Amino acid sequence: MKRLLVMAIAAIALTACSSTGNPEFRAIDYGPGIQPIPGSITYGGKTRARYANMPAGYTFSHEFYGSFGSRVEERYRVLNDGSLDIYSRRITPINVSGGR
Repeated sequence: MKRLLVMAIAAIALTACSSTGNPEFRAIDYGPGIQPIPGSITYGGKTRARYANMPAGYTFSHEFYGSFGSRVEERYRVLNDGSLDIYSRRITPINVSGGR
């Protein structure tokens, strides 16, 4: 009985470690497939018409505060069809200890 309990706990612990987690906990993200988080321009979709007049390949940055109070900077690239792609994200924690 103890062996079964230990094996069940180990299985639960190992499956919990393989989850992808919240993308807002990663400090720096680069590359394709970065998922938007609340505050991202692409969060919720519907950005194609707004940025369709920008030239393909145009890049710009967007800064906002994440849900945990961290400063988030994202770099976007305009694709050929006018949609946006997040190609980098940097999350900087806010220092609340007085700055020293």
